[in-house]
Amino acid sequence: MSTFMAKPAEVQRKWYIVDAAGKPLGRTAVKVADLLRGKGKPEFTPNVDCGDFVIVINADKAVLTGKKLEQKFYRRHTGYIGHLKEVRYSTLMATRPELAMELAVKGMVPDTTIGRKAMTRLHVYQGTDYKQVAQKPELID
Repeated sequence: MSTFMAKPAEVQRKWYIVDAAGKPLGRTAVKVADLLRGKGKPEFTPNVDCGDFVIVINADKAVLTGKKLEQKFYRRHTGYIGHLKEVRYSTLMATRPELAMELAVKGMVPDTTIGRKAMTRLHVYQGTDYKQVAQKPELID
């Protein structure tokens, strides 16, 4: 029996909507990362970008369980000596919830050219309105 290997030209991409309202941030990010990667498809090939387009709505209503809002930080470095910037997740979720969702998904896709290409197919929105209505996305629970 031969193994099927997908070619980049054969990949059929679909559009999906994931509603993050009331769901844990990490569990939603896992589902989104799998869709972006194409892991659920029968023609999944690890070295080919087989993923779909994903729209995440209600990112501001995603929840963090436990004490993560007070204890978890988003840290980044500017490149200058002593310029480590950190923001508490309670502030991040209040001001930029799209960034929190993108960071969670980015940590779950591979750090390769395939992962970077997959992140370009991710669209995150605070509310229920999104721009990609013409693509007729399918709702995923």
